[in-house]
Amino acid sequence: MSTPSPPGSERRRQLRQQRIRERLRNSWRLVVLLALSGGLGYGLLRQGWVLSGPSQVEVIGSELVRPEHVVQAAQLTFPQPLLALEPKRIAAAVVNALPVEQVQVRRLMAPPRLRIELVDRQAVARAQRRTAKGIEQGYVDRFGHWLSIRQGRALATKGSKGFLVLGWQPSYRPVLALVLAQRERLELGSDLRQIRFDPGGNIWLESASLGQVRLGPADGQLARRLEVLGHLQKQLPAQIKARRLPSIDLSDPEQPELGLPGPVAPPPQPPQPPS
Repeated sequence: MSTPSPPGSERRRQLRQQRIRERLRNSWRLVVLLALSGGLGYGLLRQGWVLSGPSQVEVIGSELVRPEHVVQAAQLTFPQPLLALEPKRIAAAVVNALPVEQVQVRRLMAPPRLRIELVDRQAVARAQRRTAKGIEQGYVDRFGHWLSIRQGRALATKGSKGFLVLGWQPSYRPVLALVLAQRERLELGSDLRQIRFDPGGNIWLESASLGQVRLGPADGQLARRLEVLGHLQKQLPAQIKARRLPSIDLSDPEQPELGLPGPVAPPPQPPQPPS
């Protein structure tokens, strides 16, 4: 003879089974919802947020660079999923290939487009370099980058007209950038007329007040030599500056060598009337 179930046990068993069935239904609903969301998201990424052509590339802030220039520099192909693009890679490619000094890349979703915000380089000096075809004329920016004649004329600053860089080479770019930065910091300004790199690797400056200045090689003492130059430019007597020193040698910045000019001849006396 079977023992009867305690009162209410059957009811509890039914409630447990009901809760289990409810959990299973909820789990299946969640799985279906996630699958649908994933499918919709994948479809949106593949078909919705896609750049179909260069018309969806915006370029802001540059007078020279156009969307087609950015597309070529970054080697973009279309159609292109927007979220597959790498802003840092695009920015690096644009800086390396185009006459800009700052690049910010943003991916915009509604409507899908790529926005490129640029800051153009500024040509601070005319420049010359030797190539296999002979001497080439151009410009340089404040970081020492070479600019073509066309780019330089479009980006030239007022102070670039009377300032010249001779003997530019890619390996000299960091050194040139340092000299240009120190030019502003030491307030040499328009007093500095020329920067020249000779075949031996020495750097020469031409100063309006001091004449030819030999800075020597591009080594660890270059910054110190520029500081000494700024000190001389401020401290040398005006009489010496007015007579134009033949040269200054700052190869050893602690012992500058000044090529002092010869004595100034007295002005001719007017002829005396016969007695």
